[in-house]
Order: sequence, then structure tokens, then C-alpha cells
Amino acid sequence: MQPDTAVPWQACALPADAVVLGHVHDAWGVRGWVRVRGVAQGGAVLASARRWYLTPPTEGPNAVRFDAFAAPVQVRVRQVRRHGDAWVARIEGVDDRSTAERLRGAVVQVARADFPPTDDPDEFYWVDLIGLDVVNREGVHLGVVHELLSTGPHAVLCLSADEGRVQRMIPFVSAYVDAVDLAARRITVDWQPDYD
Repeated sequence: MQPDTAVPWQACALPADAVVLGHVHDAWGVRGWVRVRGVAQGGAVLASARRWYLTPPTEGPNAVRFDAFAAPVQVRVRQVRRHGDAWVARIEGVDDRSTAERLRGAVVQVARADFPPTDDPDEFYWVDLIGLDVVNREGVHLGVVHELLSTGPHAVLCLSADEGRVQRMIPFVSAYVDAVDLAARRITVDWQPDYD
């Protein structure tokens, strides 16, 4: 399917460091704003990034009906703000509800290079922790981070070891996490292999 030349987005290559932050849930209002949902830790990124990449949905009912574009597109973001349990955004060139509705289901991604720096040296973006090796104080390899879960009060590192045969979950709190070394791609924890 060829993109419609009357719409304000252009096909582009998706950056290698693109990170999925959510999806366009629906149009919001009558002036072209969109509501973005599915944002876990990425709210600060959505609020600060002025360049988003949108890709067609690959699953769900919107994947069947989606006709706005067939390949990734880059859009410029004019405004973003928190609204209840979601974020609302105004995209450059999307000035009416019907154009905004065409974006329903689009996956919202931002290049990792466009993330703002964290305010605290002990604060990390989850995407930077995925793939890190986790070792305990004795140097025993406990696994590789494959996911983080938000449990409300804190995040939990989900590890996989022994080719996926062993799964571990470690609270990502200072009581258990001694150090995160992004350069060495390692997290050191106060945890033993036999902890449940």
C-alpha cells in the first residue's frame, strides 16, 4: 500500500536504536491530538522527544483496518502532556480528528539517542538494562536480564539462565542491587542462586 500524499507523514527508515514506548490509542478532541497508551517508563521520553517514529500495528483489530501508512514514518511532535492514565500529543500536520483517527493503533517509537539524560546517576532506563549480565557478590552468574516488570512500588529484574531453563526475579532496589555498570554490561547483586 502506498502512503497517501495528502497526509503529513513521510516514510523513513526506522533507526536501529528505536525503542517502543506505546501506541496511539485514539484521537483526542477535534483538533488533531492523539492519545498514547501503553507507556510504562517512557513518559518522560514522550514528553521531551520532538521526533517520533510510527509503525503500523502488527496485531489486534487495528492491524486489520490500519491504512495510514505501510512502512515506518517519522513525525514531528508539537506538544505532549499527561492526561489521566495516558499521554496526549499534537503531531505537526495532524490538525483534525479524522486525520488523527487514521493513526489509531500505530506503534510509537523514539530513538534511544533522543532520550533525555536521567537526573540521578542511580536512575536507569529499562531499555538499557535488557541484556545485561547479572552476577552476585561472589561472582556467580545468575542470568541475563530479559525483561523488567513494574510491580507498583518498584521494578523487578526478570533473568534467564541456562538457555532459558532457569528463570529468576530480583527486586530492582538498593537492598539487593549493589551496582549497575552499563559500560561493562553487568549488574552486581546481593542474591544467591538458590533464592526463590
